Amino acid sequence: MRVLVTGGAGFIGSHIVCELADRGHDPVVFDLAEDGRDVREPGQVRDALAGIDAVCHQAAKVGLGKDFGDAPAYVSANGLGTAVLLAEMAAAGVRRLLLAGSMVVYGEGRYACSAHGVVRPGPRAESDLAAGRFEPRCPHCGAELAPGLVGEDAPMDPRNVYATTKLEQEHLAASWARATGGRALSLRYHNVYGPGMPRDTPYAGVAALFRSALARGEAPRVFEDGGQRRDFVHVRDVAAANAVALESLAGGPEGFTAYNVGSGDPRTVGDMAKALAAACGGPDPVVTGEYRLGDVRHITADSARLRRELDWRPVVPFAAGMAELAAGADATC
Repeated sequence: MRVLVTGGAGFIGSHIVCELADRGHDPVVFDLAEDGRDVREPGQVRDALAGIDAVCHQAAKVGLGKDFGDAPAYVSANGLGTAVLLAEMAAAGVRRLLLAGSMVVYGEGRYACSAHGVVRPGPRAESDLAAGRFEPRCPHCGAELAPGLVGEDAPMDPRNVYATTKLEQEHLAASWARATGGRALSLRYHNVYGPGMPRDTPYAGVAALFRSALARGEAPRVFEDGGQRRDFVHVRDVAAANAVALESLAGGPEGFTAYNVGSGDPRTVGDMAKALAAACGGPDPVVTGEYRLGDVRHITADSARLRRELDWRPVVPFAAGMAELAAGADATC
C-alpha cells in the first residue's frame, strides 16, 4: 500500500513512516518542515496524490499555543489544510483517509455524580481555580464527581482553539466520506510521548516540558495540585494503531468512524512527573498550584472499540516508556 503521510517528518508522523515501512508498505512523506510542501497548497497536494492508495493525515498545528492570537494560524493549518487535502483527494479518486484526531474534542472527561448519574460539568470557573478548587462539581447539586473513561460516543465539547480545529477536521472528514463514498477513520490520540517529542515550545506536551526541565537540572513544575488524570500512550503504540487502521481501510465500509487511542493505564500528571524525575535522577517535581484557563481536569480513554474492532493492543509499559524518555533517545526507526 502506497500511503501519503502528511506531517511525516514530525513526532508521530516519523514513527508512523517507520512502522509502515517495517510492515512492507510504501510511505511517502509530505511535510512542511522537511521539504516545504504545504497541505494548504492545492497544486502541491495534487502532485503528491499521484499513485497514492491512502492518506494518513498527521500534519497539524498542535498544543494550546500562546494566546488567542494564535487562532488564525490554527484555523489555517488545521481547518483549511484539511479542506484542501480532502478536496484534492476527492478529485484524484483517493478514497481512504486516516486522520490524526485528539482527545481534546471531548473537553472534560466522563464524570458520575452519586445522586445524578453521568453528568457533564461546565468549564471550571477562574475563581475556583484561583482558590485551589480544581475538581469539577456536579452541575445539579454541587457534589464531588467520580471521573471515568470516555468512549467515542461521548458528547463533543472542545474548550480551546486547537480543540475546535481538531473537531472541525473530523467534521470535514465525515462530510468528505459522505460526498465521495470514501472511508475515513479518526484516531483520537490521548497524551502521546516518546522519542522525538518536540521540546521547549508553547506547543510541546507536558511530558516533553518536564523532560526538558530535568535536562536543565530543574524540577518539573506541575500545575494545579498534580491530580489531573491523563492517559499517557507511547508513540510506538500510536504508530502501530495507525498502521492497523490504515490496513483496515482497504476492506472497510464507507463512512466515518472514530477510535480512542490510549494505553488504558491512566496516571495523574503528578505521578508522571515523579516517575520521570526518578528515571532521570533529577529533582522532585514542584507542585505550583498555577493553572491555565481551558485546561480540563481529567480525560482518560476507553480504547475498547479499537482493541475489539482492529485487534490493537499497546505494548510499551509506562515505566519502560518513562525510562526511555529519561534516557533522551530521539531515534524513531
